[in-house]
Amino acid sequence: MCSVEKRDNLWILTITGDDQNRLNPTLIDSLLSTLTNLTSQYTPGSVLITTGKGKFFSNGFDLPWARAAGSKTAAALRLQSMVDSLKPVAAALISLPIPTVAAINGHASAAGFLLAMCHDYVFMRSDRGVLYMPEVDLGLPLPDYFTAVMKEKIKSPAVLRDVLLAGVKIKGKDAVKMGIVDSAHDSAETTVEAAVRLGEQLAEKKWVGEVYAEIRKSLYPDACKVLGLTPKPLVSKI
Repeated sequence: MCSVEKRDNLWILTITGDDQNRLNPTLIDSLLSTLTNLTSQYTPGSVLITTGKGKFFSNGFDLPWARAAGSKTAAALRLQSMVDSLKPVAAALISLPIPTVAAINGHASAAGFLLAMCHDYVFMRSDRGVLYMPEVDLGLPLPDYFTAVMKEKIKSPAVLRDVLLAGVKIKGKDAVKMGIVDSAHDSAETTVEAAVRLGEQLAEKKWVGEVYAEIRKSLYPDACKVLGLTPKPLVSKI
């Protein structure tokens, strides 16, 4: 599941679940429901901050749940269902009509890494936790929307190669140097505090949500195409 705390204009979404915040059908449905509600309830000046509870931001899809299906075929079907159901969550984040900040409190692996990268700003703790895309090590194909988002968010071809083809584990300060995250902080608490400070600054802008969302979508046209997001015509105020 996930929980949401509203502090003035800030919506703080906390990912919770098992000890690793694995993305199973229940958690994925909870995330999508939360983002859908936020889209309908936001006001100008609203900002989303996403973090996790415990040592993990999210360790990706719940592979133990998939394997518990028994046969390889049944496990593959369960995994594919999670891949399919997370796609609308990624689309909701990319099209959300408010600024978004990810405060990575610990490990963010595979789908958890992807989830963080769907935010406008990404902060990470430097004392513990890594970013890791392990599909190449696990022998799993990478979903098309994972690749599309990563290609648009990580601009260095060498860094993108190391993330997707070498499965490197990246700590906070290195992630900043590689241009993957915006800043690294001493602890989970200070990471969230920095995200809140930025959120408060962004909230003061009180941008028009629909315009903000359309400009964001225009920055990532290839990812939006894969996610099924199309531009919406807006009438200028001028």
